[in-house]
Amino acid sequence: MRRKIKMLGKDLVEFAKLWYWFLFLRGYRVFAKFEGLKDVIAKTLYRQRGRFARPFVHSAMAGVVAMGVTLAPVLAQSLPGVEKEVEEQPAAVSVMEAGETAMETIESDKVRDKVLDYTVQGGDTLGGIAAKFGVSTDTVRWENNLASINAIKPGQTLRILPVTGVRHKVTRGETVYSIAKKYNTDAQAIVDFPFNTFSDNETFALAVGQELIVPDGERPRDVPAAGSRNIAQRTPTAGAVSATGRFVWPIGGVITQRFSWYHKGLDIATANGTPVLAADAGTVIASGWPDRSGYGNRVEIDHGNGLKTRYAHLSRVDVVVGQTVNRGDRIGLEGSTGRSTGPHLHFEIIQIAGNVHLNPLQFLK
Repeated sequence: MRRKIKMLGKDLVEFAKLWYWFLFLRGYRVFAKFEGLKDVIAKTLYRQRGRFARPFVHSAMAGVVAMGVTLAPVLAQSLPGVEKEVEEQPAAVSVMEAGETAMETIESDKVRDKVLDYTVQGGDTLGGIAAKFGVSTDTVRWENNLASINAIKPGQTLRILPVTGVRHKVTRGETVYSIAKKYNTDAQAIVDFPFNTFSDNETFALAVGQELIVPDGERPRDVPAAGSRNIAQRTPTAGAVSATGRFVWPIGGVITQRFSWYHKGLDIATANGTPVLAADAGTVIASGWPDRSGYGNRVEIDHGNGLKTRYAHLSRVDVVVGQTVNRGDRIGLEGSTGRSTGPHLHFEIIQIAGNVHLNPLQFLK
């Protein structure tokens, strides 16, 4: 028995040796053939290098370009810090309040940062041109120094501002505050227009000779009597009421800036330190000034119905994240923290899905 086992062991050793040499020789022959074939191809290409160089280079470049065109959008969307493209005209948003039918909010303003030139066509009217570009008739009249709305003719070139208001060239000693007063508007509107620049973003200092767009500004000779401007309306005080799923005014005061494509909320000005109230019941999801953003001290409330509200530039915050508040509860005090030119409340209503900003005036009662 031992002898048989010993013989079997020797046979296995011999078999392993033979198998090793078989594989080694087999692999060596395959490798040798491959090397020979490679040498033949290399020599052929070398001899014909002038013939094949151009097709090879052109094919390679075409392949690289095709790959770049295909992969660039995918890679761009996946890179951190790359902003996603924003539609100029947000889609319609449907919001339903308790016991009411759906309400649709559509914003159709087009984002423009430059003054455009428009050539008057036959049949054009000043009002029609203004409506085409989404500005007031007076805006076109003021910018082009027209004596009346009928003072246009075919072939005439008109300058069209990006928003309703006036264009102003800064002179020595002027500030955003003096310019706002001159054109009967709010300094915050000048600061908030995204294409206005400043020598100092902290103090909003201006350079002599620079041009500013003054949103909602009015030429001095056209300014109506004090108190008759439609945006300077008083807001009712919200009062302490129980939650009903409807929004109430968070503060009483004067509306100094309305909702637009570049200003995603409502500015309400009143005395510094005035209590700010929750527009509806909900849970506080942001509180304070953790990111040092332009909002300054702020409070955000999730109302549990797909909407949230934001209260910015507060001088003091009286609630913490996770706290439940009722409609009308005090959440802080009005102030001027962050990117602000003076005491006011910046109030936003946001649809959480898609982070869509809605016009607060369509929700407040």
